[in-house]
Amino acid sequence: MTGPLNGVRVVDLTAALAGPYCTMILADLGADVIKVEPPGGEVTRRVGPYPLQDAGQQRPLGGYFQSVNRGKRSIVLDLKSPSGHAELIELVRTADVLVENFGPGVVDRLNIAYDSLREANPRLVYASLSGFGAAWAGKSPYIDWPAMDITVQAMAGALSITGTEDGKPVKIGPGVGDIFPGTMLAVGILAALHETARTGRGQQIDVAMFDAMLSLCERIVYQHSYTGAVPKPIGNTHPILTPFDVLETKDGWIAIAATTQLRWEALCRIMQRPELIDDPRFRNETCRVEHRGEIRTILDAWAGDLTRAEMSEKLGGKVPYGPVNDIRDIFDDPHAWARDMLVEIDNPGSSQKAIIAGQPIKFSRTPSTVATRAPLLDEHAEAIRHEVEQRELQETRR
Repeated sequence: MTGPLNGVRVVDLTAALAGPYCTMILADLGADVIKVEPPGGEVTRRVGPYPLQDAGQQRPLGGYFQSVNRGKRSIVLDLKSPSGHAELIELVRTADVLVENFGPGVVDRLNIAYDSLREANPRLVYASLSGFGAAWAGKSPYIDWPAMDITVQAMAGALSITGTEDGKPVKIGPGVGDIFPGTMLAVGILAALHETARTGRGQQIDVAMFDAMLSLCERIVYQHSYTGAVPKPIGNTHPILTPFDVLETKDGWIAIAATTQLRWEALCRIMQRPELIDDPRFRNETCRVEHRGEIRTILDAWAGDLTRAEMSEKLGGKVPYGPVNDIRDIFDDPHAWARDMLVEIDNPGSSQKAIIAGQPIKFSRTPSTVATRAPLLDEHAEAIRHEVEQRELQETRR
C-alpha cells in the first residue's frame, strides 16, 4: 500500500453497496481494510454478473463484489458465536476504524455497539451508516425502517426533481442513494482520524442515507426557503440557468451549458449567430431564463444539422460541452485510461480480466491505487490471526 492511509487498519463489517463503497475508498487510499464476513460470505458474493469460468476452476468473483471490495482482505467470523465475538474484539484492539451498516438493533443484539467496543479500544473510530441514523444523533420517526437506494432517493427529494417535464419521477441511474452516503461516511472517518491523532480519543460517526441525499439535493432546500416554490422535474434543463440542456444531433446526443455571459456570447459566435448577443430577449442571464424555450428552438435547429464529431470540433474547449457517452464510448475514451479510471484486475477462476472503475482522488506523493482484486472468502484469515497474535505479544511485552 502506498496511499496516504498506509498504516491505518479498518475493520469492515459492511455489506451490499453503501458501506462497502465507503471502505473501498479507504482501501484505495492505502488503508488495510479487513472485511469480516459471516459464514457463507457477504451477500453480494452471490450476485453477478460473472465472467467466463475456466475449465476445472472455481467460480470467479462477480462484478458487483469485485467493484467495491477490491483491495480488501477477508476473514470469516460468526459474530453470533462466543468464539467469533471474542475474535472480533481482539481484532478491534488492533484497529483504528470500524465501519458497520447493519440494520436497526443488530449491533446491540450482537453486543458490538460503540459503547461495548470502545472499552477494548478507546482510540477506535466507530462509523455507522443506516437509512435514518442513530438515535443519539437525532431520533428519526423512521429509525426502524429498512432503506434502499431508490427509497432514499424518493424520501430525500431526489426523485421529486429528476425526470421529464411531465412530472413522472425517474430514479437517478447510479446508486447514489448508497454511494453518496458511503462517500460522506468516508469523509467523516478521515476527519475523525485527524482528531484522534491530536487527542488520542476515538468517537462515533453516524451517517443516515436520508440525510446524505438531502444534502445532495441542497438546491431544492434554498429554493423553497427563499421563494416558497416546490421544484419539480424539468428534464435536462436547469431552473435558474440557461442554456443548460441535452441536444440531439444527427447521430446522437450532446450536453451543453453556456450559462454565463461570456460563454453565451462564445456560443453565439460558434453558431455564426452574433446577432443573438444584442437581442434584447437574450441580453443577460435573467432574460435568457425567461426565454428558455426560444433558445432551445434555436439550439435544436442548429444541432440537428451536425454530427457529434462536428459538435466536438466546434464546441470542445470553448464552452462547457460533452457528448452523451455510453459505456462503450467511455471504454474508447483516452481520458478514462490516461487517468486510471478504468482498471484491470485479476479474477481467480477466469482468464478474463475484470475491469472496474478506478479511484478519482489523486495524490502527488502517496498515490492512491486499486491495489489488488477483491478477496476470496476467508482468504486472509490465517495471516490476520497471526498479525493479531503478534500484536498481543508486543502489548504483553510492554
